[in-house]
Amino acid sequence: MPYSHHSHSGQFCGHAKDTLEEVVQAAIAKGFHTFALTEHIPRPLEDFYPEESDEHTEETLAKLFDDYIIEANRLRDVYSTKIQILIGFESEYIRPSTLEIIRGILSKYTFDFFMGSVHHTHTIPIDYDRAMYEQARDKSGGSDERLFEDYFDSQYEMLQALRPPVVGHFDLIRLLSDHRDTEFKGMVGVWQKIQRNLEFVASYGGLLELNSSGLRKGLAEPYPCLSICQMFLKMNGGFVMSDDSHGIDHIGTNYTRLLAFIQKAGIEQIHYADPTGVRKDSRFPKGGFSSISVADLAQLPFWTSLL
Repeated sequence: MPYSHHSHSGQFCGHAKDTLEEVVQAAIAKGFHTFALTEHIPRPLEDFYPEESDEHTEETLAKLFDDYIIEANRLRDVYSTKIQILIGFESEYIRPSTLEIIRGILSKYTFDFFMGSVHHTHTIPIDYDRAMYEQARDKSGGSDERLFEDYFDSQYEMLQALRPPVVGHFDLIRLLSDHRDTEFKGMVGVWQKIQRNLEFVASYGGLLELNSSGLRKGLAEPYPCLSICQMFLKMNGGFVMSDDSHGIDHIGTNYTRLLAFIQKAGIEQIHYADPTGVRKDSRFPKGGFSSISVADLAQLPFWTSLL
């Protein structure tokens, strides 16, 4: 009965599929113990994704998030005896004004936690398609290495401003680059920024997401890559599991490969959001985290159901 801390539905995310209830039902059917709902925050018109521009205004996108909160709470009540549902969101960091949107959301609603992510550099999406990635790279001077440095600088700004309980797909920047699986080899400046960011996450007790969607998208390793995981382990950092599903077909995808990666990395404990667990953040009075040993995790019957 494993855990996922990152999910989306077609009902509330333009580039996903299926309703939120269908997503929850699929997670139950696949044997999940804990499943977090983390739809994207609303954004101003200038930061809409292409598929949103044809369907939404700023007002309707904001209402969509309000509707998500209502539906997420309804589903948690309906399925409370079958699965532990956590209600959160996935942040963006696009420009300084984004921080005010996130702070407003945190003050308006009660969440269990949130996923702190960066999908943009120089306000341009870096994981949407190759053309946009190249636009961002051009703004960084034309090299992957410089863009990587700028990405981790943006991430550091987000980390300092928000201190997210869980940091989403830490090294997402490599997805569409020419260095997808090289683990930033030879990039001294990039590694300095990675280390700085990890040290900051460790300093406030944040957790890194082990995100299997990188495997689904053709990477050799999930997010974050092995060397980043091992660096964070040396800082006594902790990890949670996620499938970053965008519909029912993605739920639990590549989890057996993710477990093998966890074991290869030498990770001995996996954390999971748990209202009865240890409180780590005063912003989430009902939100806590517990942990399970990887040895015990590997013995759960869930894994045989994926074969």
